Amino acid sequence: MPVPEDKLRLGGMALRNGLLVHGPSKWAVAIRADDGSIKVASGHKPRFTEADGIPGVRGLVRLAESFAVIPLVKKGLPEAKLAFENPAVIGVAAAASLTGTQIKRRLGGTKGELASALVGLAPAIFALRGGELAAYHGVEHKAIAAYEDDDADARDATKEHERCGSHLMAPMIAANVVGTLLLKKAMEKPTPLAGGVVSLAATAAAVEVFAWSERNIDSPVSKALKKPGYELQRAFGTREPDERQLEVGRAALDEILRAEDSN
Repeated sequence: MPVPEDKLRLGGMALRNGLLVHGPSKWAVAIRADDGSIKVASGHKPRFTEADGIPGVRGLVRLAESFAVIPLVKKGLPEAKLAFENPAVIGVAAAASLTGTQIKRRLGGTKGELASALVGLAPAIFALRGGELAAYHGVEHKAIAAYEDDDADARDATKEHERCGSHLMAPMIAANVVGTLLLKKAMEKPTPLAGGVVSLAATAAAVEVFAWSERNIDSPVSKALKKPGYELQRAFGTREPDERQLEVGRAALDEILRAEDSN
């Protein structure tokens, strides 16, 4: 369902010990501290409006804004633990990168690129399988859905959400595979710069497809594109949170609404 006109468009990011929520102009974070208390922080969100009307570029800018919030969160609340702020996850990411490179060399062509892209999901899967990250991902979805539905109890909401970043998976993999294959046809030995340009273009295309799917939610194509993302969420991307975790989600939501209202 589209965001109701009387509601803020909210996004979020699950943390290992809490939840980050961002609105149109502010960000807010709530965590469960080591002593059991809930700590919150909020601040202004970087916003660049110049690219809003440029397809492709606007998506990259929105993603850049989301990542630009992370150092602000760490400065405002150093106790916040990011999903990939874990030596084990970093190790898995490095191993996945090496494995993906080897697979591409051995298989080649479309099979190699597709298999490498799937291996690239390993760090995210590993991070979600341990600790509380998957539960706080569920908190993120439930808190935002409850807010949009005027439901006072986030427990009633589903742990899967139609605007989850997991829905970028299918278009992102497809765009990267196609872009890489085209690049290899155009250049005998693609340079790192050319590869980077292709990755940016693939990301831009995937974000535009994501936005189109949201605008055309009842389209069979939209439903097909989102199916892998929903399955990812159901299988291991989210977990039903407990009351203590939901309490952190409510604190994050209250703080973002307070921060946005202070404009």
